[in-house]
Amino acid sequence: MPRRNRSARRYLLALLVVVGSTLTGLAFAQRAFREYPPLEGAESEGTLPPDYQVPGEFVFGRLMYPGGLGGFGRGANWKQGYTAWTIDYPLGDRNFARLMRRLTTINTRSVEQPVDPDDPDDIYNWPFMYLDTPGAADMTDAQIARVREYLLRGGFLLCDSFFGSREWASFEANTLKRLFPDRPVVELPADHPIFHTVYDLNERVQVRNMRSMRRAGPQHGYRDDGAVPHWRGVLDDDGRVMIAILWNNDLGDAWQYADIAEYPQEDTNFALRLGVNLAVYDLTH
Repeated sequence: MPRRNRSARRYLLALLVVVGSTLTGLAFAQRAFREYPPLEGAESEGTLPPDYQVPGEFVFGRLMYPGGLGGFGRGANWKQGYTAWTIDYPLGDRNFARLMRRLTTINTRSVEQPVDPDDPDDIYNWPFMYLDTPGAADMTDAQIARVREYLLRGGFLLCDSFFGSREWASFEANTLKRLFPDRPVVELPADHPIFHTVYDLNERVQVRNMRSMRRAGPQHGYRDDGAVPHWRGVLDDDGRVMIAILWNNDLGDAWQYADIAEYPQEDTNFALRLGVNLAVYDLTH
């Protein structure tokens, strides 16, 4: 469970990486696994692994939310899926979990966990949370307050899969400024631990969006300010990154299309290594 005690988080990593023991005491408090229909349909559907009911210390939490941008599920019932928060879901989440198992000794659950911000307690059970297509999010004041409390308790939010000034402006106004109006957004420097926790990512590449490549070619296909990648963050009072922001990047697509020859292998390799770094950073800071 997220908490302010950093030593407890480092102790947890020692158990995960060195000892490899299984801690499942919190599982009783967590909501049961559930699935929703993905917005992208068959292209992002994932098979249900045979061990999907087996708990793990690391679980990929996916934040559900109301809202839509540019036709991404606008007007649909977000609590039933098939809206913006289900982009890259569940295949991207499960591919990432599968590769976490392959690339680390962290006991990773094979399936993701959709987390409803209207639930009064469940969000606090999932220390790693992914916000896909954040420019589409339009959460209520109560939902924003719950996510803020989650982050201040030690939770971690990864915001990914959005491009250009229009989507940034929506994300900034509807989410960032409402979560922490007085905390600045900072560019993460090349020597930040997020880029060196497990893998030394001295060279960073833009993680491209499949739809844009299909539409406009393999270079990038993004207009103007969507072509330059940024790795940003919002810090807590101790300097920990509690919100990691990958603007003009799409890790979700790289995970989703990891096994598809059409998607650039260099993007997939970088996205998987950065994802591992982000997960371990979350567990140790």
